[in-house]
This record gives sequence, structure tokens and C-alpha cells, in this order.
Amino acid sequence: MPDELDTTMTQNFIHDLIDRDLAEGGQYQGMKVHTRFPPEPNGYLHIGHAKAIFVDFGTARKYGGLCNLRMDDTNPTKEDVEYVEAIREDIHWLGYDWGDRFFFASDYFDQMYDYAVALIKKGLAYVCELTPEAFRAYRGDVNTPARSPWRDRPIEESLDLFARMKAGEFPNGAYTLRARIDLASGNFNMRDPVLYRINHMSHHRQGDKWCIYPMYDYAHPIEDALEGITHSLCSLEFEDHRPLYDWVIANCDLPSKPRQIEFARLGINYTVMSKRKLRQLVEEGRVAGWDDPRMPTLCGLRRRGYTPAAIRHFSERNGVSKAASTVEYGFLEHCLREDLNQNAPRAMAVLRPIPLTITNYPEDRTETFEIENLPGDPGKGTRPVTFSRHLYVEAEDFLEEPVPKYKRLYPNGPECRLKGAYLITCTGCRKDESGQVTEIFAEYDPNSRGGDPADGRKVKGATIHWVDAQTAVTAEVRLYDNLFTDADPDGGEKNFLDCMNPCSLEILTDARVEASLAQAQAPASYQFLRLGYFCVDNQDSRPGHLVFNRSVSLKDSFKV
Repeated sequence: MPDELDTTMTQNFIHDLIDRDLAEGGQYQGMKVHTRFPPEPNGYLHIGHAKAIFVDFGTARKYGGLCNLRMDDTNPTKEDVEYVEAIREDIHWLGYDWGDRFFFASDYFDQMYDYAVALIKKGLAYVCELTPEAFRAYRGDVNTPARSPWRDRPIEESLDLFARMKAGEFPNGAYTLRARIDLASGNFNMRDPVLYRINHMSHHRQGDKWCIYPMYDYAHPIEDALEGITHSLCSLEFEDHRPLYDWVIANCDLPSKPRQIEFARLGINYTVMSKRKLRQLVEEGRVAGWDDPRMPTLCGLRRRGYTPAAIRHFSERNGVSKAASTVEYGFLEHCLREDLNQNAPRAMAVLRPIPLTITNYPEDRTETFEIENLPGDPGKGTRPVTFSRHLYVEAEDFLEEPVPKYKRLYPNGPECRLKGAYLITCTGCRKDESGQVTEIFAEYDPNSRGGDPADGRKVKGATIHWVDAQTAVTAEVRLYDNLFTDADPDGGEKNFLDCMNPCSLEILTDARVEASLAQAQAPASYQFLRLGYFCVDNQDSRPGHLVFNRSVSLKDSFKV
């Protein structure tokens, strides 16, 4: 199970409205607050959905209510059972549960059809023969009403045609069922919107039973009402659709009357949040799949090492409002650092190793140091780290010719600390025929065992992390950066594919990690000292072939 869920949720304008509804009584008198999360199973959930999940499930929890999970599977074009299972897994991973309240919009297709027939009988819907092109041409503008030559089609004729549409008698696009509302409405969503269209495509659950499918704006309020939803919380783009939502509720004989409330969706820079565009990245092979750690999908973030707590805290701290805004990706990273800094055990790893030989250390000697797993938390204990004459250090921790203020290893340079071990002084190096440094030499001070700055010795050089060459384990390490170089890859006339970062992934195949990580398994995360936070890859890592993904660097320039 995920870490323990937070039990509080900051008051926001949605809760103010719900408080008012409950205080005023009326249709909400004595009712339990009931929300729903209704994703379309046509792709994997992303970080934007995490905010909606937090709002829907968090609001229900705040009021001691219920939240349903419902698959909005009214469009069979891109829907698949793979996405259904992935959505369930992601929501559970975040720490939320829907109990026995798991539904599909397609569960209600028969009832939706009956409600549509009832609307036709009331003179509130009609079958239209406009082609998609003609529909757009007849749509009108702010000064011109829409038109439909079929608006006054006799009720019996519409009933007959609608039944024949259902029976599969007509090809795609031949007919639609439209609501009869107001062709001159200033809200174009109310200009006799389409309620049903013909689509001869097999449904992932219904098979070939249906060849007509309801539009979202018609289906969603019916689903909410049938499930007893009290407050239908959705993103801001549906604000202009709310009159149609209310029209369906008012004109269909439904068992309840939910209220729709809209809030601003989450935007993050240096990424795209369109499932269509994310699918394009996957289908064109520009990423390694929906769970590529560079993707903003929840499964991608999970594979990269993001924790449920970090994502929930990110959602909470962004707040809930009507104002659209774009959040810095750096803030998401900041929330992860906060969590991992408290919970990720420390370990030593060398990403770009170069051999270090301590020339005055006995060749046949090995010793062990006990190093804290999590500084400041004795409850996390220590781990044994072996030490010998032959070590690996980072290549960047040595320069033959030091630059100004360089305080790491260089010949005849200052004493440096080997983390948790000894003080050493670099004495020289070995090079190959091309002049490349292949080995560093140093001498150690036997009286500095432990290498702890608390010993009082003032050392001018830096503290260097290391691994024992005799016991270190080879690992593959993947370093990730933003998938896009542009902060707004979706903005303006840009093609988001042109903004992709060619340096978003660097793979290091010869990294070395301390022996304590030899059996590390996903989803374990570690702070590699001086390097950042890394997790075991949940797909490619296996015994004998460790793979670590960098979740986030140590540097945190984000100001809260």
C-alpha cells in the first residue's frame, strides 16, 4: 500500500460552494457529498489528472462522502482495456480507492438511448441530415443564428430514423440526433448540439451491439444523475458547457440533479498535457512508451522515482481556483526532493568512474566502515561499506591542472576527505598514449580514520565520494532532463515535436555503486551522495544488471 494519506485538504472555492449547498438544504438536505472521477480510457493518466483525482477524491474525503471511478467510454475510437487497467493502477498507487463504485459510461447506453427517445417524443430532439461540412457551414457566427433544414422534422419521422440509426441501417456521418434548444444562442454549445452520432466501430466492452454513440455533453450529466453524484467537479473548459449539462438534467426524467462546478486544470512548463500528443510521442517511437520516465504520465513519473506523497503534496500546494496558471516544473521537483530527503536512504555511487590507488595502503588489507543510511535519523541505522587500496572516484573530481578555487584532487593539492573513511592527498596520475588520465594516485593519513569533519581537523579540500573497486557493483544509470527545450512547447504556432530536447536522456553503462545496492529492487529510491536522487528502474533492472534512473538532482533553486 502507498504511504499514509493526508487527512486534511485546504479550503477552496469548491468547498465554499458545497458548504453553502449543505447549509441551505434544498435538494442537498441530508445528502452525502458524492463526487466522481471520469477519465476516458484512451491513454494513460498524467500529472494533470493527478490534480483532478486529488480534487475529486479529496473533496469526498473532506466531507466524509463518496467518490466513484467511472470510465468515460462513450467513444470507441481510441479506447482500450489496457488503459482501463492502467488508470485503476495509477489511482491506487496515488493512494485513493473507490470501493465497489467502479462504473463504465457504457453501462448506461440502454438508458441513454431511452432518454433520447423521450426527448424526441417531447419535441426536444430531432434527427438531422447535415454532413459534418454542412454542419460547420450552417453553424453561424456571433451575429448570425445557426440553421438546420431538419429542425422541424415530424416527431414520428425522427423516431423512425433514430431507431434505424441504432439498427445500423446508415453509414457513418449520414445522420445525427440533435437537441432542439436555440439556434440563435450566444453560447454555441446550445445551438442544437449533437447528442448522438453514427460510428460503426466495435466497442471494447459492448462489442458490436451499438453503432450509435452518445456525445460526452449528453452522456455525462445522465451518468452523474444515475449514480447519485451531488457535485460534478470538472475542468474549466466545461464552464461554457454547463448550460447544456443543466438542460439535459432538466429535460430528462432523471433520479437526481447534480451540480457542475469547474476549476482550472493544471499546466506545467516544459511539457505537454494533451493525451493525443502524448500518444503521438509513443506511437512514433519518440519515447520508450507511456511509462518513459521523461513523460508526464503517472506511470512515467512512478518509473522515474516520484512518490505518491510528493505528487499529492504538489497538487495540494498548487491550490484550487478558477484562474488558469502554469506551474514551474521545478516546483514538482522541489516537492519530490522534500519527500526523498526525509525518506530516501543514502548510498555512494560513481557515475563516471576513474581508478584511485592509495599507494601507502597495504595491498592485502580491507576494512569496513559503518556509514549512516539516513543522517539525522538513527532509526534508519547504518550500512557496512568496504574500503581497500583500490577505489573508484568521479572523473570530474580530479584535474591534472587545477582551475582557480578547485578544491578536489590534483597532484600536490590539498588534503581531501574520502566520505566516512580517510583523508588523502593526491600525488599524481597515470595516462595512456593519448594523454587521457587512466588512474589517480594518492596517499592516506592512517590517523584520520572515519574522515568525519567533526574530528576538528581543518581540511582545505572537498569531501569526495567513492566506492571500493573490489566490491563495487557495475550499474547502468540513466540521467533524464526535460523532454522539451521550450517552456511552452504547445504555445502559439509551434509544432511541439520541433521543441523536443535531443539531450533529454544520457545513459551511463559503466557506473559503479556500493555493494549494499547489489540486490536493490524497484521501487527503492536512494540519495547518491553529491549526485542526486535515484531509483531502481521498475522495467529493466534485474539481478546482475542494475539500472538506476535519476529522479531529480540535489540542486534546488526553487524558492517557495
